[in-house]
This record gives sequence, structure tokens and C-alpha cells, in this order.
Amino acid sequence: MPADLLTHALDAKGFMPDDEGAFLHRLGRERLPHGPALEIGTYCGKSAIYLGAAAREVGGTVLTVDHHRGSEENQAGWEHHDASLVDAETGLMDTLPVFRRTIQRAGLEDQVNAVVGRSTTVAAWWRTPVSLLFIDGGHAEVHAQNDYTGFAHWVMAGGTLVIHDVFERPEDGGQAPFHVWQRAVQSGSYEPLETVGSMRALVRTRGDAGELVG
Repeated sequence: MPADLLTHALDAKGFMPDDEGAFLHRLGRERLPHGPALEIGTYCGKSAIYLGAAAREVGGTVLTVDHHRGSEENQAGWEHHDASLVDAETGLMDTLPVFRRTIQRAGLEDQVNAVVGRSTTVAAWWRTPVSLLFIDGGHAEVHAQNDYTGFAHWVMAGGTLVIHDVFERPEDGGQAPFHVWQRAVQSGSYEPLETVGSMRALVRTRGDAGELVG
């Protein structure tokens, strides 16, 4: 990870541990020469810097999907609420301006592209094969499952699916990402590749982009 971009990544708002960010960056370097990376769940752009750094190093494009109104856990009264991200006029969460500043300051506007909208809406029109899919959106069961349903079949053969915040034990964290990981393995289309912290990577071993997975 280039030192200048690592500094931006560490300074950015977000919840990704350093070792998991480094892992994501490495996976991006491996996969971006073969096609675009797609991130579901942008927040303020921390993980997008890790992927964008890889894109700057090896070439490639990163697309990141988010409605920028915050997940359930980001809302007022919840554990991960940040009042500085609330729009004073609307009273709603709005992480888009912070994301744009984060990516601009990092010098990654040519590599990282925001897709603003709900993942289910974007998925309904998505037709582009991706080399790396990073699922890190809403962690409620319905949202995590929808992200997988909407995009997992667009990973190309040999491509990588990465799922964040995978905890097998309920006492360690929410179970929805773990259930998505189980679903991917049980589909027969993906095989576990590597794990760092709560981040798990799988490789697509059956089917190709556009072919449905279980």
C-alpha cells in the first residue's frame, strides 16, 4: 500500500481494521487487472481508498454503491451513529459529501466512482461482469441477503467475492454476513479462499458472470 494512500485510508471515517484493509488492497491488486471491482456499501470511503490504491497501482476501476443515508446501525440512537454526518437541513444521514472529499483528497477520483442508489435498485439494472465483489452494506439479514442475491452472480469465473464482518459466534457480532458466507459456500459456485479478521474471501469456481448462483 503506497504510504500516501495508506495515510488517507487510516484517517478516513470508517470501521475497517488496518489488517483487513491491507487484505482488501492485496485482493484488489490481484483482481483489478482482470476487470472492475464493485463495492456494496460505501459509507465515507475508507475501504474505497484501499481498493482505489490498488486500481492506481495496477490499473482498473472501482465502483461503489450506496444510498448514503446510512445503515440501520448508523442512525440516531444506535451504536455507530455519527452526528457530524447528519444533514442540517433534512435531518437525514448524508455520507456522500464526506465520501467525495475523502476520495478527492486521496487523489483517486479517476479510479473510484460512486453509484448513488439503493443496492436493490442498482442490482435490477446491473449487467457488468466484475472481477471482485466486496459486500459490506447493511448488516440486517434482509439487506445482506439482497446484496448477495443482486450481485453475486455478476462475479466472473475465477473472480473473488469478499464479505466483511463475518462472525460465526453471535456474541462476536451480527450473523447476517456469516449467513451470506454460508450461502455462497453452499451454492457450489464459490469456494473459501482466505480469511483475515472478519473479512472472508471466496473464489468463483463454477459458472460465469450473469449465470445465477444459489
